[in-house]
Amino acid sequence: MTRNVVVTGLGVVAPNGASIQDFWSGLTSGKSAILKREYSAADKYSLTVPVAPVDGVEDRIKGLGVQLMRADRFSQLAVMAAEEAIEQSGLEFGEALGARTACIIGTGIGGQITFDEGYVNMLCRERRPHPLTILKVIPNAPASQLSIRHGLRGPAFAVSSACATGAHAIGVCSDLIKSGAADVGLAGASEAILCYGALESWRAMHILADETCRPFSKNRNGLVIGEGAGVLVLEEESHAKARGADILCRIAGFGMNADGKDMINPAVEGASGAMSLALEKMKIDDRSRVYVNAHGTGTLLNDPTETKAIRSVFGADADKLAVSSTKSMHGHLLGAAGGVECIASILALKNGVVPPTANYDEPDPECDLNYTPNNAEERDISVALSNSFAFGGLNAVIAFEKV
Repeated sequence: MTRNVVVTGLGVVAPNGASIQDFWSGLTSGKSAILKREYSAADKYSLTVPVAPVDGVEDRIKGLGVQLMRADRFSQLAVMAAEEAIEQSGLEFGEALGARTACIIGTGIGGQITFDEGYVNMLCRERRPHPLTILKVIPNAPASQLSIRHGLRGPAFAVSSACATGAHAIGVCSDLIKSGAADVGLAGASEAILCYGALESWRAMHILADETCRPFSKNRNGLVIGEGAGVLVLEEESHAKARGADILCRIAGFGMNADGKDMINPAVEGASGAMSLALEKMKIDDRSRVYVNAHGTGTLLNDPTETKAIRSVFGADADKLAVSSTKSMHGHLLGAAGGVECIASILALKNGVVPPTANYDEPDPECDLNYTPNNAEERDISVALSNSFAFGGLNAVIAFEKV
């Protein structure tokens, strides 16, 4: 018997909205949450760069309880997002369901803020590490925190694949449900690295934008680092229907592969191959009803490569697609990007509105698709494709379809 997987809950904490309602309002308004902020360490080092922070959530973090107050920020954001998703789903995890629920929450880097503070304290202030340092920094901390919080005893672990992490976590969780290893899953990713050491390391790569993120625009000059979390509740379809759940969409395909070529330079073949795998079991009658939430980092190499990959997959129909990069508004959330952008894709599918590519002001001959520049567009969408392409040539693409 085929086990289909559907989405019944969404939760997000993002720079342009720390709830689903605020996030969607932020996306459709086209307003960017990117700003310049100074970060320092040991009263000696500092830098000022464009970032996309999550502000105004301190009271919500306190409300999570003492155990989460002692956690790293990436765990706190993940639990906040998951709680919203669980509430929307209407699920109650008892003894039986807890044993059949997976919890796959990824991160690209883990507890970077704790690491940063720890090294500054040890090397600059001669203080010993915090006794909970290891428990705060380990990548599986959010999955463990959620499994403990809700009594989830199914498969639980972290996925880490740089900027493809969130999409990999959702795809892997979907496969676990399809295989019968679980009936329900919490899936997504979280990232919080807005601290001096991490940002200085990213700046050393010379890929950070000077002012803002301009995906697919000719005058783009780099990405902007943000923080956040996106978590989905996934269910086997008959399980969701039996309890009368509100089904938001169905996961129609998941494609993943590796370029096998370079740590930094993306390959058209890898990106197009992952998209093709995600779409291989689908019959799409009208390509004008397809929305592609592009990886769209705003870097010189990524954007034309992704454009060529989309054209490779869709051929002449590529001009019919609606494409956009929401990173133009919430920044690049690294490991969390796939989770948050899958949510953007699902909301676009459900509401019939394509969020824009903000900050777009100069067409690039190498980027020649319809990127929905600057303003949201009403559109009857039947399929939404979320692209995630990571450093190291790791690719993950998820296809969602309307139900």
